[in-house]
Amino acid sequence: MSSFGQRVRQNLGYLAWLQAVVATLGSLYFSEIKGFPPCNLCWYQRIFMYPLVAILTVGIIRRDSAMRWYALPLSVGGWLIASYHCLLTYGVISAELAPCSAGVSCLARWINWYGFITIPLLAWVAFSIITVALLFVKPAKELDHE
Repeated sequence: MSSFGQRVRQNLGYLAWLQAVVATLGSLYFSEIKGFPPCNLCWYQRIFMYPLVAILTVGIIRRDSAMRWYALPLSVGGWLIASYHCLLTYGVISAELAPCSAGVSCLARWINWYGFITIPLLAWVAFSIITVALLFVKPAKELDHE
């Protein structure tokens, strides 16, 4: 593998961490500054996203080659919930299957940038980036043995 490719794979953990931080701050911005109340599915996505910041921070600081195995269950779980939320939001799944029967509707589109970018889509992209980065990250000591 080229040295550039090795460097990219070594730093994918930082990409996952940065994406988790941006997603966490973004969700707090939408709820605390813009005043958009999170629905039930948004809360579940937060439950999966917020710990990723801490887990990835500790994994990077400790240079833990097993970091991906701690973070992937949260990332994949959040991705599944975000996928379901997107399918509901875009009408692929019937609104009758929305778990938000009381309080804020899971179908509310607080943002609709360019006619298709919604908060559930932003969460889906964030979890996708984190998951892919974690699947391909290789610590330097593992790359040295290839």
